[in-house]
Amino acid sequence: MKIIGAPISVGLGLKPEHFDAALAARAPGLWFEVHPENYMVDGGPRLAWLEAMRARHPLSLHGVSLSLAGEEEPDAGHLRRLAALVRRFEPALVSEHLAWSRAGGRYLPDLLPAPRSDALLHRLADRLDAVQNALGRQVAIENPSHYLRLPHAWDEAGFLRELARRSGCALLLDINNVHVSARNLGFDAGDYLDRFPAQAVAEIHLAGHTPDPVHGEALLVDSHDAPVAEAVWALYRRFVERAGPRPTLIERDDRLPPFGELMAERDRAASIAAQAAAVPA
Repeated sequence: MKIIGAPISVGLGLKPEHFDAALAARAPGLWFEVHPENYMVDGGPRLAWLEAMRARHPLSLHGVSLSLAGEEEPDAGHLRRLAALVRRFEPALVSEHLAWSRAGGRYLPDLLPAPRSDALLHRLADRLDAVQNALGRQVAIENPSHYLRLPHAWDEAGFLRELARRSGCALLLDINNVHVSARNLGFDAGDYLDRFPAQAVAEIHLAGHTPDPVHGEALLVDSHDAPVAEAVWALYRRFVERAGPRPTLIERDDRLPPFGELMAERDRAASIAAQAAAVPA
């Protein structure tokens, strides 16, 4: 996958509360990710803030609203605004989700999974071809979190492998999503990672999760409001030792700690990746 700008290794989600610290931060390969939907405006302080950050650090645009797996085509106006943002900021990476969030012209505040069918595979491949042409960039598609069983015709790793082959997209491997889904649905997370098409992975996400307030540890929620769990760190090491390092992001969207705590998680991921890179193939 084409990486725009300086080489990147491990980055952080960019939050307004941490802007000054993030702008001043210096670490080899440090980068920051934002949701483009927060910057689809014509001007003002929000874009000026992002331009200041782009002058210091590589950026990634991680979309949450294209609703690629939905019945309806992606919103044309939304896609035009996203393309304009890509041209303006030249992000190192562009990504979206294997999910849907729009139906009947209404947006839902979630990233909802869809049954992995032949029809969905065909529809997604066509849509990704159109989206990547509109953006002039390859897009990385993220595996979702799962909370209930759906009537899938494909296993997820095989579906994403075939989607990447047909559309030329890359993949974003969210390892916390793998752990959450494995616990909720009762499959082996390590086996999932061993079968995941590593050659297509352009980015990795690491995040925290929380037990459901009613069901406890029997139902994990991909909440992004806690440190990365030790089980997720172990899965990350397992994957990069097999596949080699990839640009990696520490996601934190709620209950934000001091910036230094996020940088410590970032440094831990960088250390694991460096150790994996040092092991002979």
